[in-house]
Amino acid sequence: MNKFRTTTITTLQTTINHQQHRTITKVRLKWVPNHSLDNQISIHTDLKAATLLKDAIIHRPPHFLTAKTLSNTQKPLGLTVPTFRFIRRYPTLFEEYPHPKYPSLPCFKLTNIAINLHKLENNIYQNQENKIVEKLCRLLMMSRDRQLPVRAVHSLRWDLGFPYDYDRILVEKYPDKFRIVNDSNGLPSLKLVNWVDEFAVSELQKSNELNNNGGDDYYRRFTRGQSALTFPLSFPRGYGLQKKVKSWMDEFQKLPYISPYEDSSKIDPNSELMEKRIVGVLHELLSLTVYKKTKRNYLRHLTDEYNMPFRFTRIVTRYPGIFYLSLKCKTTSVALKEGYNKGRLVKPCEIAKYRGKFHHVMRTGLVYRKKGLEMLPELGKLVEDDTIDGQDDDDNATNDEEDESSGEWVDHEDGDSEFDDVSDRD
Repeated sequence: MNKFRTTTITTLQTTINHQQHRTITKVRLKWVPNHSLDNQISIHTDLKAATLLKDAIIHRPPHFLTAKTLSNTQKPLGLTVPTFRFIRRYPTLFEEYPHPKYPSLPCFKLTNIAINLHKLENNIYQNQENKIVEKLCRLLMMSRDRQLPVRAVHSLRWDLGFPYDYDRILVEKYPDKFRIVNDSNGLPSLKLVNWVDEFAVSELQKSNELNNNGGDDYYRRFTRGQSALTFPLSFPRGYGLQKKVKSWMDEFQKLPYISPYEDSSKIDPNSELMEKRIVGVLHELLSLTVYKKTKRNYLRHLTDEYNMPFRFTRIVTRYPGIFYLSLKCKTTSVALKEGYNKGRLVKPCEIAKYRGKFHHVMRTGLVYRKKGLEMLPELGKLVEDDTIDGQDDDDNATNDEEDESSGEWVDHEDGDSEFDDVSDRD
């Protein structure tokens, strides 16, 4: 791996000089829906809202929420229904009771199973702390000045799988890696103290080396200019068979891969090389997330620090074999298609498995309503049951290719993508 990285660094300038003005015939394809990914986004939107409400109850005394407190939280939680109606859907997580002083005011506290699930979550965070530290380091290492606004990182906290007070814990525990500073606008930023060279290897580099038997044969071909790192592709049915699309993607794949951890300041911002570099940055960012997806606006908070255009949606829609753009739940989300197979997460991490159990408890309350409360002792067993990952809850998961084949494909060599004018919904 180090041998591969050294070669990448030493040949970077030569690659830029020879490749950044290369011309590729670009084909922009019409967006088609992927119902299985849309369904996952819908599920995770409700899951995120429920876990954030759980965190609010846990971390804010007196450890309950009133209906009045919930009145202005629908938009921040990303819900399509009022929060009061939402929280009542899940009696297995949130117990409703009258306020001790104002009986007409409904209040909500956590059920015992929700408290046990929270304890399980904390144990996972403790056991996975080294991976969380690595993930945060890599997030900062990709940025221009090795620092990011605290607010921008906070918006990605749930998607990245960070604990509630990760910034306070990690800054205090790892002063050799992180510290809080003020940026040029006087706003707090999280800064990387020391570069960690072993973390500066992207997920695409890791997967390509793994798929090439440790990388020795690939390394030899790479140094001879016979190969470049390639992105996994998963086109809607019919797209990949189109001659023009295949030719276009072959040319794109042949362009040199610029690691998101390398300096990109000398690359022509209007070149195909920069476009592939931006695809690589988005690929790496999404690879770091729990569900290989996040909201478009969360990524827009990072465009300046990651040397990407603010209107990067045009690039995302040009590569439907790599990314999927969803408009589900009145927001715009970007997903990494290789992270899913038939509506299921390919490699769920420990926090994803935990959230699967959390969603299993949610679903029980939603389906059985108050009868679900009678099932709490049975649900309590799943806290220690490693066989339940929650992914089977998606009854509507179907084959991605079958879902996507309903759309028609259209190529535009000079026109704009139909998503370029999509308004910010987030």
